[in-house]
Amino acid sequence: MRVCLLSYRSYPYSGGQGIYVKHLSRSLRDLGHEVDVVSGPPYPELDDGIRLIKLPSLDLYSLPQSKRFFISPRKLGSLPNLIEWLGVCAGFFTEPSTFGIRAYKFLREQSRCHNYDVIHDNQSLSHSILKIRDLGVPVVATIHHPITIDRDLALQAARSLWQKWGIQRWYSFVNTQIKVAERLSHFITGSENSRREIVDTFHIPESNIRVIYDGVDVGTFAPDNTVQRMENRILTVNSGDIPLKGLKYLLEAVAIIKAQRKIELVIVGKPMKNGYTEGLIESLGIGDCVTYTGKIPVRELVRQYSLATIVVVPSVYEGFGLPAAEAMACGTPVVSTTAGALPEIVGDAGILVPPASTEALVRAITALLDAPHRRRQLGEAGQQRVRQMFNWHDTARQTVEVYEEAVRCSHGAKRSVLVADMPSRQPNGDRLTKSFSGAVET
Repeated sequence: MRVCLLSYRSYPYSGGQGIYVKHLSRSLRDLGHEVDVVSGPPYPELDDGIRLIKLPSLDLYSLPQSKRFFISPRKLGSLPNLIEWLGVCAGFFTEPSTFGIRAYKFLREQSRCHNYDVIHDNQSLSHSILKIRDLGVPVVATIHHPITIDRDLALQAARSLWQKWGIQRWYSFVNTQIKVAERLSHFITGSENSRREIVDTFHIPESNIRVIYDGVDVGTFAPDNTVQRMENRILTVNSGDIPLKGLKYLLEAVAIIKAQRKIELVIVGKPMKNGYTEGLIESLGIGDCVTYTGKIPVRELVRQYSLATIVVVPSVYEGFGLPAAEAMACGTPVVSTTAGALPEIVGDAGILVPPASTEALVRAITALLDAPHRRRQLGEAGQQRVRQMFNWHDTARQTVEVYEEAVRCSHGAKRSVLVADMPSRQPNGDRLTKSFSGAVET
């Protein structure tokens, strides 16, 4: 099968999109399928045999904030570039929309879309996805989780009406995603929890959504035997400084624990200027025991998992919870909230606590720090659970089943149209022909 995988941004080291694209494309290739990845920046790191088609953008969010507004007029000569720049100036997130315009133009030219059996959209869900579908190739869309949840949690944490207005403006693309999803028919999501949320939010029939767990590359995510696991060292992965990740509650828990014992918190990620946790570390007086790693490559991430005493996932929502699965694969015991899909991922191989509860985190972390035998048990159970439940081969195999169903439905629809449009014969023998003047121009 010839697959075109669309991803509007594919950062390879953190956040789910780039990781999903890298490993799904590899596993599809290993099953014998041809895969092209069409991506905007930042681009993914792909394996040999997988073609990367880069659709350059202005990539304004890679620039310092002070430089995003001052763009050479020569770069604004195309419609998507102009929309992208105006969106940033006005506080809108337009990357899914502008990527969709570029992807549609690429696929439409010289009928490139017909090089593929199926188009797989990685949660851009822009209006252009419908135009791509109308080029005649079936479309499957992955929705990792409804972004409405991110928006609602950000609104709850907003400190002023002005900030709330800015959040509503930024997340306005979500309304487009809902409208587009209502007109598509084949979806993939990473957990039962996400499926329930998607059904409620996007008004999609549950039968149209297939739950396919993401995988973990256990060849990469495994205990690093070159390092020794440390004592009293907590690790958390915070790819986005947003309320969804629940970092606030972990920082508060660390402040309480610090008053009782030695503790160190390592945060994989970097703080955002004017971000959700700005000033909180300083106000809690824990600056001397909290370290940010910044963005790190996979090998260093595995090393950090292997150094940690415990990995904590304090999220107030997760559509899947990849850091929990990665930590478990590295044999690191996990303390996680019960938010979103995390109970599905962690199961009985970790300690689960209610979300948004500083006190629950304090109790769980302290108890586990004092129980080395229990930590070893959980580490072993986590490795076993990941190997059994979360592997990319199964993810790719089940994804192909969705592709095949989408192709069958598309062919069935085309046959129905052909039958309906076949000329009929009148009693006098004259043939009637049907006008195709209403066909979509591509």
